[in-house]
Amino acid sequence: MKTLKDLFLNELADMYDAERRIVKALPKMADAATCDDLKGAFQAHLEETESHVKKLEQVFECFDHKAKGKTCKATVGLLEEGEELAAAFEDSPAINAALIAAAQKIEHYEMASYGCLHEWAGLLGNEEAAGLLLEILEEEKAANEALSALAIASSNQEALGESDDESDEDEKPSGRLQKAVATSSR
Repeated sequence: MKTLKDLFLNELADMYDAERRIVKALPKMADAATCDDLKGAFQAHLEETESHVKKLEQVFECFDHKAKGKTCKATVGLLEEGEELAAAFEDSPAINAALIAAAQKIEHYEMASYGCLHEWAGLLGNEEAAGLLLEILEEEKAANEALSALAIASSNQEALGESDDESDEDEKPSGRLQKAVATSSR
């Protein structure tokens, strides 16, 4: 019979694979970004993600297991979708908004996964592992918030300027449209 510990270790292996894939993807995302702040955010999150890999190795050790990954199909799919978005909007004013959307999808998946892992580690009585997983969860939440702030501050507004034949360059979008763009990044 499979237990919560089996589920925990299975999902831990999934996230170990996910984080290692994200380490490889973040430099590509930083290269694709045209906004220096977004490039910097991706580079900073790369350092955090590398530390997440190490923390996950520590969590495995807390359960007397060697760190090993199991293909994270969700992350594979989200990264593929992100690559497609980046390619489709490469020469567009919407490139940074597209990259942020792709990154936030990944962050939301990670937040859901780490929330479960943190809770399960606590139920399994491993406070050290629970603490490490909570640290990762908080960093993922902060990364998501930083991406939202970048989207609201500039990237979503830049993406609105995609028409080459604008009749009035000084025309601003309506307040309702500005709110919709800002909330769509959350």
